Amino acid sequence: MSKVDLILPKMGESVAEATILKWLKKPGDAIAVDENVLEIATDKVDSEVPSPVAGILTQRLFEEGAVVKVGAALAFIETDASAAAAVAPSVAPAPAASAAPVTAPAAVITTPTPTQAIERVSGSGRFYSPLVRSIAQQEGISAAELDTIPGTGLEGRVTKNDIMAYLPNKGKAAAAPVATLVAAAVPEVKASPAPEKTPAPAVSFSGEHEIVEMDRMRKLIADHMVMSKHTSPHVTSFVEADVTNMVQWRDKIKKDFEKREKEKITFTPIFVEAVAKAIKDFPMINVSVEGNKIIVKKQINIGLAVALPSGNLIVPVIKKADYMNLIGLTKSVNDLAARARINKLTPDDIQGGTFTLTNVGGFGNIMGTPIINQPQVAIMATGAIKKKPAVIETEQGDTIGIRHMMFLSLSYDHRVVDGSLGGSFLRRVADYLEQFDTSRTF
Repeated sequence: MSKVDLILPKMGESVAEATILKWLKKPGDAIAVDENVLEIATDKVDSEVPSPVAGILTQRLFEEGAVVKVGAALAFIETDASAAAAVAPSVAPAPAASAAPVTAPAAVITTPTPTQAIERVSGSGRFYSPLVRSIAQQEGISAAELDTIPGTGLEGRVTKNDIMAYLPNKGKAAAAPVATLVAAAVPEVKASPAPEKTPAPAVSFSGEHEIVEMDRMRKLIADHMVMSKHTSPHVTSFVEADVTNMVQWRDKIKKDFEKREKEKITFTPIFVEAVAKAIKDFPMINVSVEGNKIIVKKQINIGLAVALPSGNLIVPVIKKADYMNLIGLTKSVNDLAARARINKLTPDDIQGGTFTLTNVGGFGNIMGTPIINQPQVAIMATGAIKKKPAVIETEQGDTIGIRHMMFLSLSYDHRVVDGSLGGSFLRRVADYLEQFDTSRTF
């Protein structure tokens, strides 16, 4: 008999801790290799922690709601040859100590029909753990069929016991819709909704006010913003740019672009391209600070602030943005934004950013003073593009014309970025946008 520590794994270079959302196993439960033991949440993405060994969970070291540092032990698992033999096979029946043991017929287990790989999050938005996906694939259960299996896990998720209970009846009858089955078979599931998925409770106050509890993500965002202001002395610079060429080029090519690439091109990938070019010209914008040391980042990883339906923000990252052409940037921007809005980002999608871009113009604002996304040292905001009368300089003299104008703003950490560097960088971004080549192809 030996004791194994269940460790909180590293989930990204800037993730130092996680919150325990729910324990999926209790002391005394048998655990298979790669079976999920608990659910956790980082500052942006929820995930699950699987067991590296087969054995018995003997002790949980933290309660639900506790904040745990990366690398800390979460629980103890005792394992030996007999315990491993009892629980290691991923498709074997759960041992007697499990909450809902099920014995599947040998014929089902020994004659699997592998099917197409199942996604972590299905088209219906339902989450499946690695263990459940593995069993489903080995047993020939399609993604559509898996969606019909009632789940007893958090928010109706399918657990190992659920899928093992389904196997003896597989193919005997068409399953009812998930919502109906869950309501009829496991009414107790209703009592355990995920905190961040439920509306914040409101309490009436004197009949004129109401008090709304922050959800978990809003609390983390609030802490991160306060920490950023305490960490970095913020300075914001502004420039106004004439982006008429950029607007006219996009208007000219957007239909052909969508027809050929099956993607809609917005202004965002053009902004990302200009920022990546300017960072190459001013690499000291692409840094972080550790004590008295400046860490210069060689990769240009640009984060994009995306507004979620809940009202919160998340910042997925385009890695090595300077290596991509406009088509690649467009596909990356659209993919990350779409997955962000349906909660399908992975921890890796939001890690490693070295500079952040936020589009306040999307809300009709002409400019903003964004807060730095630590540990970065700068963040740029793009305002709304407005038609304005402007002075146009020509060889024949100055004239007045209608131009597409926008404000750019850059908030930067004055510990390491002074006004000269911050202002010059922002001006260079504006120059790239103003000098946009209208004859270029995509």
